[in-house]
Amino acid sequence: MKFKLILFVLFVLLQLNITSDAQTNWPSKPVRIVNPFTPGGAVDTVARALAQQLNEAWNQSVIVDNRPGAGTTIGMEIVVRAPPDGYTLLVSNGSVATVVPLYKKLSFNPVKDLAPISLSIQSPYLLGTHPSLKINNLNEFINYSKSRPDQLSYGSTGVGSLAHLTMELLKSHTKINMLHVAYKGGAPNITGLLGNEVQSIFGPVSALTPLNKSGKIKVIGITSAKRVELAPEVPTIAEQGIAGFEATSWYPVYAPANTPIKIIEKVNLDINKILQKPDVKSRFLAQGMVPVISTPEFLRDYLKVEIKRWSKVIQDSDIKPE
Repeated sequence: MKFKLILFVLFVLLQLNITSDAQTNWPSKPVRIVNPFTPGGAVDTVARALAQQLNEAWNQSVIVDNRPGAGTTIGMEIVVRAPPDGYTLLVSNGSVATVVPLYKKLSFNPVKDLAPISLSIQSPYLLGTHPSLKINNLNEFINYSKSRPDQLSYGSTGVGSLAHLTMELLKSHTKINMLHVAYKGGAPNITGLLGNEVQSIFGPVSALTPLNKSGKIKVIGITSAKRVELAPEVPTIAEQGIAGFEATSWYPVYAPANTPIKIIEKVNLDINKILQKPDVKSRFLAQGMVPVISTPEFLRDYLKVEIKRWSKVIQDSDIKPE
């Protein structure tokens, strides 16, 4: 009996050593970053920039795997169900928070089933309109919409996405009515605006600024509390009469729950180092994206706050998943 106990203890210790070695030598094979959106959007920009830098830092392949659909839940569930070994990561946006109140029968809970790593990036939205509307500011947009109830449409990156909820928040403040068209990602959403399939969207600063300057769209406001350096001529929505209006897109990095803390800490440390590199930081800032140095604990708490905040908008607007 004692011999069997000794063998069992030796086996446990051996497994602990193997696990410790695996964590110390991590990563020893390619790492996959799942992006629950189509290629070409803002999330893809962040995911591929981080993948390139992590590839260099780890001397290991880091691949972006686009898995769009079902309001980002397909991509998220792939990560939730992946082995908790650090070789499958998630880069998403605020949809990590909005799926909780949106999908009542969600098969997973991001708070419990995803391990937070880094908040990574924050970015405000620009309110872009189609030039055919011939409007120049938010008040004109509101009056134009009110004179044509349910005749105008707006696009988003999916039902329950922050782009969708930000417009619903604006609608609730201004009492305007517009039809919602949900696309599968940022790039199709912008294409919809350019083709006048929809007449307005909330989109990334980096994507809409050049289109605004070229006259292909008309930007009439930004969702940040203050004007941004990349587009200083664009007034905030708050300064145009909607006091306190603010919405920020964010691009967090997660791993499956129960991923070893040493791996979580390593990825967090390496991402923070990357975001502080002058060339990386300047490239993100040039796209209207602000690098955020954060801890896993900060992201954990941030997610809970965002769930509470957007749950109210979803409930008040009676938003249902497709």
